[in-house]
Amino acid sequence: MSAAPAPELVPADLHAHLMSEAERIQGWGEAAERTARDEVNQPTINNWLEAMGVDNPRFTAGEAPPSMAQVWTMYGLGGKPSEKDPLHAMMRVLTDAGFTAVLGTNCEQSYDRYLTVGERVRVTTALDSVVGPKATGMGVGYFVTSRNTWYVGEERVATMLFRVLKFIPRGKEAQS
Repeated sequence: MSAAPAPELVPADLHAHLMSEAERIQGWGEAAERTARDEVNQPTINNWLEAMGVDNPRFTAGEAPPSMAQVWTMYGLGGKPSEKDPLHAMMRVLTDAGFTAVLGTNCEQSYDRYLTVGERVRVTTALDSVVGPKATGMGVGYFVTSRNTWYVGEERVATMLFRVLKFIPRGKEAQS
């Protein structure tokens, strides 16, 4: 006797819809671009150093720690991502389908060079991939990966792949 097939993690029509939306959003390319509201500046570097417990004289003399790349282009407390921000657009699609919980899984950064005080950074964002459905200990979900690239002028200075699990908490069901 053969084992019964495993039940679908997500209804086929819902999965097809999610993958179609992911493909559509990936087609935007690096549609989301924003420029930092402030130049790289020593007071923000100092605050970051204090918060992170970093004591390196290099970073009190006009250079920013490489891992601060994202700090310069964050939305801030009152900021809202644009409707064309690929990561947020895909997250809305998943939320609307019942995948209401989110868990950060990993972040891969690379730095081409240090930023210096006075430079203004801009970032582009693209949807890199949507993989799933996957059954995890948290629930069934999709791994959503975005790709950010930071520039000063036309020079690339840093990149980041950012992956989250957008999932339905255990005991809930997907909306079809």
